[in-house]
Amino acid sequence: MTTGTGTPPITLDDVLGAAAQIKGVAHRTPVLRSRTLDQLVGAEVFLKCENFQRIGAFKFRGAYNAASRLTPEQLARGIAAYSSGNHAQAVALAARELGTTAVILMPEDVPASKRAATEGYGAEVVTYDRYSGDRVAIGEALAADRGLSLIPPYEHPHVMAGQGTAALELVEEVGELDAVLVPVGGGGLIAGTATAVKGLHPRTRVIGVEPEAGDDTKRSLEAGRRVSIPVPRTIADGQAADTPGELTFSVNRRLVDEIALVSDEEIKDAIRFAFERLKIVVEPSGATPLAALLAGRAGRLPDRVGMIVSGGNIDSERFARLCASGSS
Repeated sequence: MTTGTGTPPITLDDVLGAAAQIKGVAHRTPVLRSRTLDQLVGAEVFLKCENFQRIGAFKFRGAYNAASRLTPEQLARGIAAYSSGNHAQAVALAARELGTTAVILMPEDVPASKRAATEGYGAEVVTYDRYSGDRVAIGEALAADRGLSLIPPYEHPHVMAGQGTAALELVEEVGELDAVLVPVGGGGLIAGTATAVKGLHPRTRVIGVEPEAGDDTKRSLEAGRRVSIPVPRTIADGQAADTPGELTFSVNRRLVDEIALVSDEEIKDAIRFAFERLKIVVEPSGATPLAALLAGRAGRLPDRVGMIVSGGNIDSERFARLCASGSS
């Protein structure tokens, strides 16, 4: 946690420690290249494909790093989390790997496929009304009532450090980059990424990408304080945050260079491009950095650009609908 002396919540050493902690459990995901993409955007682009991570998204890195550091007594009592998607599955799988149980708070209207995947990893799902209930308050009360250790989606140093291991692997494999593009929701992934990348290569620019309707981090960075917006309505549901996290913002206000915004239509174009030209399936939130490149939202690009393709968890029906021109 940030201290009164300004000590950051995480450092490069924390990310390096997380990499050692998750080694052999999390996948070291591939880095893809595309000559077609390079020619279109006028740069060398390196895609770190977390859609090939366990549970289909980067979230497993942070969840396992946090869960694996609990004491034997804490693990014996079990783990709790609140999430509508990837973090739910990540904590459920982490708990299974560590031989304990997980209770996940999910919205009543969560897609059936996401609930089924979470339960498939052995978790108990408890639901709430997302339109009238405060998931943080409900999740904290649930954990306290049952004596469980709560692992939040991003407001946790071990979670942030774990997420940063994706970028750490990227620069280890391809060397110093001029810029790295990262999706921004609650801010955990970009906080970990910026800590890792800037710790190794201070000149690398870290560019966050948000959907136009969910620009809370962009507004917050411009204001110099956390700004709340109405709950965003965007196809990038993993980035539908209304306020940056307190811990994540304390990192991002120091280390993130800029935020680019993309429209839902540009996200759909990126999903189609990824499928047709790169031969990968990417969920809307995972496609926002690619959308920013293809639509020219990241400004004039330097020579070597990396991006975190954060996940690929999308059911076939929705994927087909988004790929169809003009659909939503």
